Formats: sequence, structure tokens, C-alpha cells
Amino acid sequence: MGGALTRYRVIAWIVGVALVVLVLIGMPLKYGFDNPTVVAVVGTAHGWLYMIYLALTFDLSRRADWPLKRMLLVMLAGTVPFVSFYAERRVSHWLAAERPTRAPEPVAG
Repeated sequence: MGGALTRYRVIAWIVGVALVVLVLIGMPLKYGFDNPTVVAVVGTAHGWLYMIYLALTFDLSRRADWPLKRMLLVMLAGTVPFVSFYAERRVSHWLAAERPTRAPEPVAG
């Protein structure tokens, strides 16, 4: 499950940064200065990246055996600015708590 978690964490950060750029830079430029370039580029990129985010979140949720409600809430986290960063930390903590700790191997003597 480590690979699925790593993939999820990376895409969560990418989607989060794209959404923050879209909302905090693109929207003011579009509506305040009549320059829709950032919204056109970053908005399209965010849309495609969000689809990847959904697929990777689904993959992780199935591997971690999450309930449907948790999976849907984590999926929605990519639609609200800054929430994907919070969700990524929560998911990492949930999975770390569920991971069994390995006992140290005995030293041969």
C-alpha cells in the first residue's frame, strides 16, 4: 500500500497547488483585470489532474478498505482550496495508525 499512498500524496499536493493558483491568482486576474489566461490554462490542468486524483484516491481507498463515506470525503477534498493539503495529512495519519508495527528482529548471540 506504500506505493498507492505515495501516489495519492503527490497528486493531492499537485491538485491542491493548482487549485490555490486558480483561485488566488487566476480568478482575480480574470475578473479584476480581464485576463483569463491563467484560468484557461490552470483551470484545464486542474480538471485533468482532479480526474487522476479521483482515480488514485479510489485506488488507495480500496487498498486501505475505507468505508464509502471516507472515500467520498477525501475525493471532495480536491475541490476546496487548501482542504486537499489537510486531507493528505489526515490520510497519512490514518494509514500510519492502521499499519501494524513490526517488532525488532532478535539479535543472534
